[in-house]
Amino acid sequence: MMFEECREILLKESELVQNITSLQNGIHKAVTSRNWEDLENNFAALGALKAEINALESERERVFTEITGKTGDFSFYAYAARLPAKERAELTEIYRSLKFETLRVRMSGEALMTYITEVRVVLAGFFEVAFPDRSGKIYSPHGRSVSHDMRSMVLNRSF
Repeated sequence: MMFEECREILLKESELVQNITSLQNGIHKAVTSRNWEDLENNFAALGALKAEINALESERERVFTEITGKTGDFSFYAYAARLPAKERAELTEIYRSLKFETLRVRMSGEALMTYITEVRVVLAGFFEVAFPDRSGKIYSPHGRSVSHDMRSMVLNRSF
């Protein structure tokens, strides 16, 4: 019974991580093509997936606590070692796949954030050089100073 619960939870988590991977690819495409609507839609979908993952994590902690009788002191491989060979092989394969996908998602997310950060730094540097009188500040149409928040802007193409 515990094996089936663990298996189902790990499979659901793997599915959610794969969904996150496709959303990250969508975010990357939206950023590079400057499609801000798609970017917002992908972030909203990521928020929904985050809630699902949190619920699954709580469920997994509950199941693992039932298995060991302890909270926060669970070794997956110690549990898997107690299973019959066929079940152990199946469960550890799912677990390794989940860990690998999670690592890939984390690395992809960090690379995307690095890219976005570098773009922001380059744009801030450009505005400091192109408009030294503004001292790196951007103003709203009403004359108030606003932060560099990567909103769409229109520049006059002739200097």
